[in-house]
Amino acid sequence: MGRTGPTPGGTPTHFPGFDVLEQADHWDDVTRAAVLARLETPQPLRFFTADEEPTASALLDQLLDQRSEPRVPVLAMIDQRLADCETDGWHYDDLPPDSEAWRASLRGLDREAEVAHGRRFADCDWLEQSAIIAHVQDLGSESWHDLPAGKLWSLWTRYAGTAFYSHPYAWNEIGFSGPAYPRGYKNATVGGREPYEVPEQDPQDPVIGS
Repeated sequence: MGRTGPTPGGTPTHFPGFDVLEQADHWDDVTRAAVLARLETPQPLRFFTADEEPTASALLDQLLDQRSEPRVPVLAMIDQRLADCETDGWHYDDLPPDSEAWRASLRGLDREAEVAHGRRFADCDWLEQSAIIAHVQDLGSESWHDLPAGKLWSLWTRYAGTAFYSHPYAWNEIGFSGPAYPRGYKNATVGGREPYEVPEQDPQDPVIGS
């Protein structure tokens, strides 16, 4: 059994002895460079302003339940996408373009926090923040600060999830062995496991428990 790689927040892994970086030599040069770059110290933000940064950071921590180090640097990853205009190539017709929707929603979170607690969103405690964003989710098709709440929720979670699950820490947590190119798969069957993969230990549903 090999070493166990870092997981987000140091959470216990269901795949002890697994570290996706042990597979890096099997990736082609371009893929390896792209993945390893995600482990580097994030560059200064280029899209989010200094005023927006704490609000965006607190929101993303809430969406992904990231409460301790090591964190997947989702804020920096999303910032890079928005700064480089690397969107999904579409947006809901009743939601502004992604960059505008992000800025507007961060202003909305701060206004909600000011009304409810007299301080900015990032300065609220964990439960206060949770209640504010849960309200957005609960609104569904209703409007929230002139934005369709359900579609805004989709925007937040789509960006957060894409960033989080593209990072090696998250791969260690879920036992994903990384890109199969150029090696490919040997046992591409239901329940099949490659020789370099580690069997899951103590599997349980993350929502309902074991």
